[in-house]
Amino acid sequence: MMSNPFNVGQPISSPDKFVGRTSEIDRAFDQILNYSNLAVWGGHKIGKSSFLEQLASPQVWRIRGYEPSQAVIVLFSCLSIDPFTAASFWREVLKQIKDKSDSLPTVQSKIDTLLKQGEATKDSLREVLSMLGEENKFLVLLVDDYDAAFYPNKQYTKADIEVFLSECRSVAYHASEKQYLSMVVASLRRLNELGPKVTRNASPWYNHYLFQPLKPFEETEVTSLMSHLPMTTELRKGILEITGNHPALLQIAGFLLYRDLKAGKVPNVETFNQDFQTATIPFFQISWDLSNEVEQTLLMLIALLGLNGRVPGKIYDLGDIHIIFSQKELELMDLENRGLIMPTVEAGKKGYSFASSLMEWWVIKEIEKSNEESLQQRQKGFLHLMSHKQAEQVTNSIHLLWKHKEVVPSALAWISRITALFSAL
Repeated sequence: MMSNPFNVGQPISSPDKFVGRTSEIDRAFDQILNYSNLAVWGGHKIGKSSFLEQLASPQVWRIRGYEPSQAVIVLFSCLSIDPFTAASFWREVLKQIKDKSDSLPTVQSKIDTLLKQGEATKDSLREVLSMLGEENKFLVLLVDDYDAAFYPNKQYTKADIEVFLSECRSVAYHASEKQYLSMVVASLRRLNELGPKVTRNASPWYNHYLFQPLKPFEETEVTSLMSHLPMTTELRKGILEITGNHPALLQIAGFLLYRDLKAGKVPNVETFNQDFQTATIPFFQISWDLSNEVEQTLLMLIALLGLNGRVPGKIYDLGDIHIIFSQKELELMDLENRGLIMPTVEAGKKGYSFASSLMEWWVIKEIEKSNEESLQQRQKGFLHLMSHKQAEQVTNSIHLLWKHKEVVPSALAWISRITALFSAL
């Protein structure tokens, strides 16, 4: 029996299972082969780790006509360094290079010597890069979860962060050994959003990266991924309604449906709904937690606007709340790039809706389970975005929602369209 082609919970390392991102991967190779650097960023589970896995795959190199033996390819996550420190980072890089350099005994011997001397530094890496250059090799350094380098801990202060990032810039941009290095990092947000802030007298430390966002799948990529499932066009549209073209949500839906559809069976609707909801709640929770106060407020406003008129007999007025959207286009664009919302146009006005109908339900539940104390805290944030009158309208809407929780549609109602589509199979 063939294994389930959909992947849940792990990065996709096999090129045969990897779908899409063709132009992004081509752009990454352009940077790598020019000994330049790339910063990949995108929302939770958007596919950053899988993307880096493809860049590390010799098969992917050869498919594109490149020779992987020219490079020493190193891939690791900053989350594997606990607690994170600059010395631990450079030490991990050296150890990984040694593990990937079986054909380079002189390089391995040099790394052993450097590691025995004490703390590893950027200068240790420069020495190794120089040796790789003498062997007509170069280092491809693929660093996942680079966000970890931006948060202090007991052994890694804010001052240490600035020094470390400066050291990375020095190696990748200023040092003569930069001709033997290409660095690709992946993070949840753009590096300039993570910090630290640049002073007037300093050149931005992140200038040595080309920025590449990873967004939800395009229609052609969705079609390619879902081609494993023998299903109708209508069912595919219904799946997109609850997944919003998000790679992780599509993988979960496909994984749950694969066995039944492949065997010619009609999936059990209630089982699918329950399993999908259970499997995706952690995704929505983390997506919410990773959003800052402004982003969470915007998500709440979009949810309240979307719910207005869907709660029988409980109409509330949010007034001219759409004006806020025009003032927070950058934040809304980030939410869109992370696969949480999508733009809409209604009555000539630009608005937003949730990319996944289940994400909409989840945000409504977040509003429902809040209390007066937490709402008062949020009101302070409201006033950074809107007038006192608008803040009062939003607060009144939330109070109404609390009072009539029983008439708010359940999670199953948000994915009820799938029920009808299953019955038509």
